[in-house]
Amino acid sequence: MSGSGNDFVFLDASGLGAAPSVPADVTAALCARGPGIGADGLVVLDALPDSGVRIAYYNSDGSRATLCGNATLCAAALADRLGLAPSDAAFRIATDAGVLKAEVRAGQGPRFQLEPVADLDPTVVLPDGVGGAIGALRAGFGVAGVPHLVVQVPDVERVDLNGVSPALRRATTGRPDGANVNYVSRSPSGGWRMRTFERGVEGETLACGTGAVASATLLAMWGEAGTDPGATISLETRSGRHLVVTPPTEADRRPWLGGEGRLVFTGTLPPNSLRALRRE
Repeated sequence: MSGSGNDFVFLDASGLGAAPSVPADVTAALCARGPGIGADGLVVLDALPDSGVRIAYYNSDGSRATLCGNATLCAAALADRLGLAPSDAAFRIATDAGVLKAEVRAGQGPRFQLEPVADLDPTVVLPDGVGGAIGALRAGFGVAGVPHLVVQVPDVERVDLNGVSPALRRATTGRPDGANVNYVSRSPSGGWRMRTFERGVEGETLACGTGAVASATLLAMWGEAGTDPGATISLETRSGRHLVVTPPTEADRRPWLGGEGRLVFTGTLPPNSLRALRRE
């Protein structure tokens, strides 16, 4: 499945009774873009007993992450497609970051509501030399299921993303696992563009849903976006597709994320194929 170009291998475990845990080397083999299927991550989807689904998300290197926004959008779309969730009604998606409310309305794409963005800091100071090298206007931090550093720059296209991000993703967070790094700038149309360097992938991905939520939340805090209740912020991702965020308000601290959950193809893994993929 693809969420704005952020692509995933989904394993449907809804009929197995218990969702399997996928070894890291198997995940890495399936996500490998040469010898494997190729993906930014792997998702195991399981049905909840009373409607809705549970997902486990693994980065392409096999590490497990608490949440991935675009994977959750894809999971909502797949749950609707497989009949595991009610049509045109809210349902639950259980994640490692908590149980989230999702919906797929007729004629619209999937969307879901996250828990409040935590540990917000709108005044992060970048390491000496880095901020000037990329023309940083300001930086902030927030945990939208997973930790994100957000850097506002004049033009995301001019950022040496793979050059500066590996150090940035660890240097400014004080967290052992570091954070994703998102860069945002105004687009010629007056909206916003974003690029993301994603931990666990250790490179740029075409979109990042939780990064869009963290970015929109900080843009609102910086006074760069509307703060009216129900106002949305659209961010154009590297794929050219848009993620739409309803930022938190005083009345409701839980942001909404809407976007794409597109089924690219389906297939069947032969018996024992996962075992065969494991490196000896």
